[in-house]
Amino acid sequence: MATQALSVASLSAAVGIALAMQGGLAQAQGMGKMDNAPPIVKENMEKMAKNHLEKCYGINAAAKNDCAEGAHSCAGQATQARDAKSFVLLPAGDCSKIAGGKASAS
Repeated sequence: MATQALSVASLSAAVGIALAMQGGLAQAQGMGKMDNAPPIVKENMEKMAKNHLEKCYGINAAAKNDCAEGAHSCAGQATQARDAKSFVLLPAGDCSKIAGGKASAS
């Protein structure tokens, strides 16, 4: 049991480091400007970092999304179920377990 707990902790740390590195890269490229982002986007980014969440595209119900990539302004505005550009936030690793779930917008 201790080995399993250690494995889970190690995986969580690795995911956290990967997310932190992505954030640093985005800021270095000038894409990390959150000053002008809508409040819901800032909240989503904070939730993702704090709770080790990832975006999962294509699994939302109509009006049940956390945000989107260029489709609409944000939370709860998906007009159709399984919108390829809308995402929901899920624990890291869960998206790949859901039929139709994708890690990037299509």
